Amino acid sequence: MEKWNKFFNGEGRVVRSEEEMRELGRGLAALLEPGCVLGLVGDLGAGKTRLVQGVLEGLGASAPAVSPTFALVHEHADGRLPVAHFDFYRMSSPEEALGLGWDDYLSSGLVLLVEWADRFEGALMPRDTLWLTIERSSESVRVVRLAGVV
Repeated sequence: MEKWNKFFNGEGRVVRSEEEMRELGRGLAALLEPGCVLGLVGDLGAGKTRLVQGVLEGLGASAPAVSPTFALVHEHADGRLPVAHFDFYRMSSPEEALGLGWDDYLSSGLVLLVEWADRFEGALMPRDTLWLTIERSSESVRVVRLAGVV
């Protein structure tokens, strides 16, 4: 947790463009270890998928991240660490995620990047989830904060 707090300097990181959000994601990629679970929280259009794109770029994945809203999960296995990118937005219950093999993903050692993770946090998200919140402070400015481990 210390390296995450150091990365965020105890404050939120101000992001002023989509490219800066991707750059932040590339920086976060260096901190990831096998089995990390990042819960990404923010309104529609906050930049969650852009952040994931940067993480995947930072890990060296060959395929770009796309919003998994309709596929619900995308796997990226060719970077420094394998990743499963989830989107809970269109799921109506934790059982839908469980039906996708959520428990298997949790025990797989993959990095899990979960958009809209707060929808089922009590039911699905493990205790050591690292929570990142993305808040819109203006049309083009976002503040990304480490909300900590629940």
